[in-house]
Amino acid sequence: MASVNNLTGSIVALVTPFKENGDIDFDALDRIVDFNLENGTDGILVLGTTGESSTMTDAEDVAVAQHVVNRVNGAIPIIGGAGSNSTMESLNKAKSLQMIGCDALLLITPYYNKSNEEGIYRHFTTVLDQMEIPSILYNIPGRTGCSISERNVARLCEHPKVMGIKEASGSISYATTVAKYLSDDFRMYSGNDDMVVPILSLGGSGVISVWANIRPQQVHDMVASYLANDYQTALRIQLDELELIHSLFCEVNPIPVKAAMAKMGLITEAYRQPLWPMADASRERLYNAMRGVGLID
Repeated sequence: MASVNNLTGSIVALVTPFKENGDIDFDALDRIVDFNLENGTDGILVLGTTGESSTMTDAEDVAVAQHVVNRVNGAIPIIGGAGSNSTMESLNKAKSLQMIGCDALLLITPYYNKSNEEGIYRHFTTVLDQMEIPSILYNIPGRTGCSISERNVARLCEHPKVMGIKEASGSISYATTVAKYLSDDFRMYSGNDDMVVPILSLGGSGVISVWANIRPQQVHDMVASYLANDYQTALRIQLDELELIHSLFCEVNPIPVKAAMAKMGLITEAYRQPLWPMADASRERLYNAMRGVGLID
């Protein structure tokens, strides 16, 4: 297992490649894992939103995570997404991912049923209290309909099994509030690819990135430059890639990033419903942005 202590840099939110018949494409999974290992990625998140885990069975979740753990073989940390709107389901997923060798977990707020402040706190602590590996909390109210309150951040950052938070609210005001609680034991990772440098300026430690699926070296270099106090290089990369980043979210994630990866020959462009291929206008925008940074001719 790889150490997640002091984890900084670019953590790719890995897609789950499918074949045209809907089966998991394990050959393509090897290909994209190797692509990240060869191009500077500092950690891999499997089974997140980008990984379409909400459309996968428990057995498929375990198979994908186990395959990635085996392929990486301890080279960089593996974080397993154990989120659910059911606390017991999240706990069961977390136990399975810990057992197969994930180095850490990503725990999202309960979506759809949502819960109140105390319920969200207990949703997290029910899982955390039974884990041996650490977890990153995931705040993305645009997807879940609820946020981690400041009071809950203050309480949860003290839990010995919480190592940080993935902040994807898109709100600098919220991120600034979270920044008050940062320490060597509680780190913040940007969950928005267009806000990485601003989050780093608040004391953030890196990004959990969709963009890194197609530009792993650039995302790594941006964070590494900032953390080495080369702020101008970090800002240049952020701004130079901004249209590409925006094009990756011109339709719901992970539709555009999978289309981009297919255009690069990394995967087959296949989704599980209700996701569907991009509209023509969105695809044209994406390909133009890819040409703009030299990814395709």
